[in-house]
Amino acid sequence: MLGGIQLDRARPRSLSWLTGIFRAGLDLLGGVALPQLCASCREPVDGAGLCAACWSKVAFIAPPYCERLGIPFTFDAGQGLLSMEAIADPPAYGRSRAAVRYDDIARTLVHALKYGDRLDLAPMMGRWMANAGQALLSEADALVPVPLHWRRQWTRRFNQSALLAEEIARASGCKVVHRALKRIKATPQQVGLDKTARAQNVQGAFRVPPEGKAEVTSRKLVLVDDVLTSGATIDACARALLRAGAQSVDALVFARVVAGNRAPI
Repeated sequence: MLGGIQLDRARPRSLSWLTGIFRAGLDLLGGVALPQLCASCREPVDGAGLCAACWSKVAFIAPPYCERLGIPFTFDAGQGLLSMEAIADPPAYGRSRAAVRYDDIARTLVHALKYGDRLDLAPMMGRWMANAGQALLSEADALVPVPLHWRRQWTRRFNQSALLAEEIARASGCKVVHRALKRIKATPQQVGLDKTARAQNVQGAFRVPPEGKAEVTSRKLVLVDDVLTSGATIDACARALLRAGAQSVDALVFARVVAGNRAPI
């Protein structure tokens, strides 16, 4: 009996050992047969992300920038300065921050995540966003991903803003509230529309549902999205949250469009 017991105990250990060897072999084979490629130029890289050449071209946004909109300035004239856009047409949200400029590299990353199923890019992009939005996140009660209409999410199978929000939450410790905001209108895509048309397109498209009211009332919230172009979508979301009783709403995006050089006012 003793010998039988020892044999029975040995089998699971042997099976576990063989399974581990088999899995390691598959991982090695996968790494050789399907190497990771740079998300921008498609050159082989170690791990997910960008090669050294593409990394050097990423246009990170850092101070000095507009305190309200996060638009980078060409020189530093002191803290708290605003851009012409922030003075002439202040948004409903308080502050916005972006990790990078929306250039060729950023566009490739965003499109790879949204349309190319490169979900492996979300951790890297989310960490960049968490770093860019430290000041906002340190004061926030929760993150609110900009929602997709249910039909678009069903087609795409995921919401890229929600994925980025989850990664920001891991990096910052700030929780994500997915039910705080709902997209109730299936609006056409904003691509190709001017600023006025973008604002009209998303007017009345968002609302706080009854089940999300408690997550919004008297809370300091940070909206999360992939790209800020005119700011119309973020602005419409912020208005819906503020109407529902949010104490404040800021915005954190991966990339923002920056037109030309800006000088502080």
